[in-house]
Amino acid sequence: MLDELNLRIVGDDPFANEDNFSGKRAKSKGVYVHLRIHKRKGEKCLTTVEGLNPEELNLENILKEFKKGFCCNGNVAQDKELGKVIQLQGDQRKNVLDSLVKAGVSNKEDVKIHGY
Repeated sequence: MLDELNLRIVGDDPFANEDNFSGKRAKSKGVYVHLRIHKRKGEKCLTTVEGLNPEELNLENILKEFKKGFCCNGNVAQDKELGKVIQLQGDQRKNVLDSLVKAGVSNKEDVKIHGY
């Protein structure tokens, strides 16, 4: 999964759309990428990824790779204040952090993990 994601970042994928990842290192809109966990009913929870720049990154393709790699469901939601936010089922904060760092989308220091 990460090899495919990495190929899209550097632009070596011949089947990729033009609006996929750019060849340069993509940073967040602000300074940080925020990984948050929200409790739902019972033991269920929701992970949100905020701060990725949708102009430089194709969030739909990132979500697709996350869903395949983490065996969970998710969507890209539009928020009035935060813009586009990736939502994933379950506590996927550690998995998302590892994937973003391995793919070169963000530094480990630029990712803030919130929650218990």
